Amino acid sequence: MMSIRQRREIRATEVSEDFPAQEENVKLENKLPSGCTSRRLWKILSLTIGGTIALCIGLLTSVYLATLHENDLWFSNIKEVEREISFRTECGLYYSYYKQMLQAPTLVQGFHGLIYDNKTESMKTINLLQRMNIYQEVFLSILYRVLPIQKYLEPVYFYIYTLFGLQAIYVTALYITSWLLSGTWLSGLLAAFWYVTNRIDTTRVEFTIPLRENWALPFFAIQIAAITYFLRPNLQPLSERLTLLAIFISTFLFSLTWQFNQFMMLMQALVLFTLDSLDMLPAVKATWLYGIQITSLLLVCILQFFNSMILGSLLISFNLSVFIARKLQKNLKTGSFLNRLGKLLLHLFMVLCLTLFLNNIIKKILNLKSDEHIFKFLKAKFGLGATRDFDANLYLCEEAFGLLPFNTFGRLSDTLLFYAYVFVLSITVTVAFVVAFHNLSDSTNQQSVGKTEKGTVNLKPETAYNLIHTILFGFLALSTMRMKYLWTSHMCVFASFGLCSPEIWELLLKSVHLYNPKRFWPGMMDELSELREFYDPDTVELMNWINTNTPRKAVFAGSMQLLAGVKLCTGRTLTNHPHYEDSSLRERTRAVYQIYAKRAPEEVHALLRSFGTDYVILEDSICYERRHHRGCRLRDLLDIANGHMMDGPGENDPDLKPADHPRFCEEIKRNLPPYVAHFTRVFQNKTFHVYKLSRNK
Repeated sequence: MMSIRQRREIRATEVSEDFPAQEENVKLENKLPSGCTSRRLWKILSLTIGGTIALCIGLLTSVYLATLHENDLWFSNIKEVEREISFRTECGLYYSYYKQMLQAPTLVQGFHGLIYDNKTESMKTINLLQRMNIYQEVFLSILYRVLPIQKYLEPVYFYIYTLFGLQAIYVTALYITSWLLSGTWLSGLLAAFWYVTNRIDTTRVEFTIPLRENWALPFFAIQIAAITYFLRPNLQPLSERLTLLAIFISTFLFSLTWQFNQFMMLMQALVLFTLDSLDMLPAVKATWLYGIQITSLLLVCILQFFNSMILGSLLISFNLSVFIARKLQKNLKTGSFLNRLGKLLLHLFMVLCLTLFLNNIIKKILNLKSDEHIFKFLKAKFGLGATRDFDANLYLCEEAFGLLPFNTFGRLSDTLLFYAYVFVLSITVTVAFVVAFHNLSDSTNQQSVGKTEKGTVNLKPETAYNLIHTILFGFLALSTMRMKYLWTSHMCVFASFGLCSPEIWELLLKSVHLYNPKRFWPGMMDELSELREFYDPDTVELMNWINTNTPRKAVFAGSMQLLAGVKLCTGRTLTNHPHYEDSSLRERTRAVYQIYAKRAPEEVHALLRSFGTDYVILEDSICYERRHHRGCRLRDLLDIANGHMMDGPGENDPDLKPADHPRFCEEIKRNLPPYVAHFTRVFQNKTFHVYKLSRNK
């Protein structure tokens, strides 16, 4: 098993001129000589200082995370195979395509190998550029080939340094968003500081480098910053066009680099829909943003060889439904409070029905089933019916897809981030309710969104957008722990914006008794000084054995997570892999996983041989799993799916029956004749057992 151990003895934007700096340091401005020139000089000075700090903070964060990665694994000192093994599960699968492109004799052959791949899934030729979001690996491999850096930088370092460099962009974008909202770069500095000091809950890039979200989230942050600026009133036409271009490019890159893009942008579309319905956002700007989302997804669909999962996404159906409902309800924003409320509820119902209708029609036309496991998972997760579906239970039993652990709030409170966030959120939510009620009540109000008469409560469109954004993504994080990184990073932005706004300072100073110096220095220097190294001798031994003792064209079966490493480290053909967004692959994985079920040896052999399997790898950590509770162990999920009673003390559903055969992964180790006739053990260590399959039927 992989572990991180203590080391032994050492072995041989530029920002636009429209930036809201006029609100910053108002008292200092009043002390300067009056006149436009003085204010302009102060504005330029503020922009210069704030912009320089943003770049420096971004670069320092990148270096900090890269140093943690080196300190954790001693990456510069371990062997190449150990470096590759450190890219666990799907991370290794994605990195293998970068490696594959670099090893191809020419770029054309590299592209051909990705479009007509027959090693990722045995006995099948698949288009990897259609199935997976790996254009970033393609682009990076081309860059590495073209740039004159081969003599100075190894391919793996070019890859990981690019990802850590994107973290610099990520933090800079968060900094700018907070600055835009508050009017002072001090807010951006606080947002970046909170992002770093809450690193455990804001990013996991240092130990899951190739993960798709680490490519996508920096572009998502840029998009949010650009939307925040775009929603400000009275933009100059040129500034508005350039901002729309920035939104489009960042949305496109975000969509291209992450398979879950459509679900994240659906949340954004819900934000826009809510604000537009409540008159808290200019309808024209909302339309532009809806259009950019659809256009970006369609472009990605073309680049992914018309991936049907994109065309059948809820986002496209929802945005089209909003456009249709608008045309059908032209007088939505007129009438008394009760009249408008009734129209709003009808509008909501119409959009919902149209979305489900369009999505169902599109999926039937395309015969789309690739994302059905997600809806089964959501149905089971929110208690809309019990399920024995293997794929849904596989997600439900993973901690990453469970509820957000309560101790997360304790960690966020240690740096005062959560206290500040709740404080700012409570104020802005109250204001938002007042503004929404006022908008719905005032049917004669013809003024521009974001402007109110003197004495009325006001919530700027950009503030309203970020408020609903943080609320919806907060619910997403609370329900699914894996998505917390979308929320906690924005939490840093929102909390820092509120505390650094002029209206909040007086309240903040009254709370100074919460200050504790220890909370603002949570062991960062200790983390940087702690030196450890990657240590996984059993997996290294397995990969070396495969490389030296099996044919290059051999087909391997096993767990999804392990096979991703086999693909990366050995280049052997796989029966299945962790990229789970394909219905036929999910069926194949269930069949391969029968090696951990109670099945007869001849049945398991027939299943594996149907995929062309030459070798199967059994893992004791799965066969004798103790990490999950009874009912969530992989062997339990298989037993339930097969209609068999689970092992160990505890209740079983009444319709489950005792199995006719013992558990395959346990019984095969006894070398009984029925097993030896089909499987021959060729490798064994403390963690893994490799068996070669006989060719006889």
